[in-house]
Amino acid sequence: MIAALIVASAALATPDKDAPPTLQLNDAQPIQLEARSTDFDYKNNTLVFHGVRIAQGGLSIEADDGTATGLDFKDSHWVFRGNVRIAVPDGTLSSDEARISFAGNLIATAEITGTPAQFEQKRDKGIARGRAHKIEYQPSAGTVRLSEEAWLSDGDNEISGQTLVYNMRDQRVIANPDEQGSQPVRITINPKKAEPKPNP
Repeated sequence: MIAALIVASAALATPDKDAPPTLQLNDAQPIQLEARSTDFDYKNNTLVFHGVRIAQGGLSIEADDGTATGLDFKDSHWVFRGNVRIAVPDGTLSSDEARISFAGNLIATAEITGTPAQFEQKRDKGIARGRAHKIEYQPSAGTVRLSEEAWLSDGDNEISGQTLVYNMRDQRVIANPDEQGSQPVRITINPKKAEPKPNP
C-alpha cells in the first residue's frame, strides 16, 4: 500500500518551476451577477435566480437555477442546480448541483455533486480529468477533493480510489490510506505511444 501511495502521489505530477499562480482571487475585484429572471421567496427568506451566472476575474459559475441567502458576498450561501459549470483559471468543474459559500467577497468553498461530478485542468502536457460523486473545491488551497468512486487521469496514467485529492497548483494527486475504507487505490500506467518515425 505504501508503494502504491508513493506512485499515486507522483503519477500525475509534473513539477514545474512555472507552476500555476494562486487561485485565490482579489477581494477588490467586482462580482458580476446576471440572471434571466429572479424572484424573492419571502416565506423562506431566499433569493431565487433562473439562468444565473456569477463571475469574478477568472472565475465564473453558471447554472439553470440558483438560490441564495442574500446578495452580500461577504457572507452568503448559494445552491446551484441544473447544468452547473464552474470555470477556474485553466480548468472547469461541472455537476448537477453545487453548494457554494462566499466569504469576504471570495468563494470560500464549493461542494459539487453529480452522477458523476467532473473536473478538468489544462496542463503543459495535456489535460488532467477527474470524476466522482462528490467534489470539494478549495480555492485558497488550490485543491480539488474527489470522494465516492473517485477517478483521475492525465491522459496516460489513471488513478482510482474512494477519496483522492488533486492539487491544481502543483498538479499532484494524494491518496490518503485512512480515507480509502475497504477500497484499494488502483493505478493504471499505460504504455507510452511510440513517436511516429519521420519519412526519409
